[in-house]
Amino acid sequence: MGFDIAVMQVFNGVSLFSILLLMAIGLAIVFGLMGVINMAHGELMALGAYMTYLAARGFEHWAPGWMSVYLFAAIPFAFCVTFAFGYALERGFIRFFYNRPLDTLLATWGLSLILQQTYRTVFGAQEVSVPLPLWLAGAWEPSEGIQLPINRIFIVGLTIAVAVGVYLLLYRTRWGLKVRAVTQNRAIAGAVGIDTHRVDALTFALGSGLAGIAGCVFTMIGSTNPGTGQLYIVDSFIVVVFGGVQSLIGTALSALSIAQGQTWLEFLISGSMAKATILLLVIVVLYFRPNGLFAVRSRS
Repeated sequence: MGFDIAVMQVFNGVSLFSILLLMAIGLAIVFGLMGVINMAHGELMALGAYMTYLAARGFEHWAPGWMSVYLFAAIPFAFCVTFAFGYALERGFIRFFYNRPLDTLLATWGLSLILQQTYRTVFGAQEVSVPLPLWLAGAWEPSEGIQLPINRIFIVGLTIAVAVGVYLLLYRTRWGLKVRAVTQNRAIAGAVGIDTHRVDALTFALGSGLAGIAGCVFTMIGSTNPGTGQLYIVDSFIVVVFGGVQSLIGTALSALSIAQGQTWLEFLISGSMAKATILLLVIVVLYFRPNGLFAVRSRS
């Protein structure tokens, strides 16, 4: 294997890591705080992708001269719509299933089917795609034989910005302190005056908004259809469980290790065997470390 091939394989792994992290970080926040197994998280990603499609169509119709920068409007638009939808979903649906993990799993799975059918009715069963701005087309060639797609470089940069923003929000703000307090001990947090119900709603909305950003990112590398969210939901759950439910750093390291492992195995063997091998390795690790590879330590 030449050096150029190795570099491109590593970069492909980083690209996959970016998408997995954007999907898993919102899932990890919701799962770690509320214990909600949200099987409709992938459909929230699809909602973000469809909002990006609507933003692109709006720019094409009303402001065609600004199409080169429509993504900078589509990203916050997708986040805001999925954030608002997630808040309404938690207030009107999810909150009735707290402390009932099996019921939550079945209810959100049914919700995912409803959302898929809604997308199919509104947008059609066919795939839709958005135009890629010219400045994201092509590839950067740092040396002869190495070609790194510019759109994937942009995705990596956006993922880093989002991850830093989430970290600052959770560890450098008063609201983040409340989230961490509720995560560690909900009863005591409520006893000292924290509105745990409001924290739950805003946290679920934040996780939904991050899924919307992941959907916006997905439109840069592929087309969108009603079943798009199912492509990454299983991998996202694997990332969260493997890294440790309440550890955001563990989620990031887990996403990186799984993405790199899957990319290299797909290069050496077939794609289906790569996924099966990764799943087998995760099962073996969880057998010896049931709380995840990077679980947060706590007192018994």
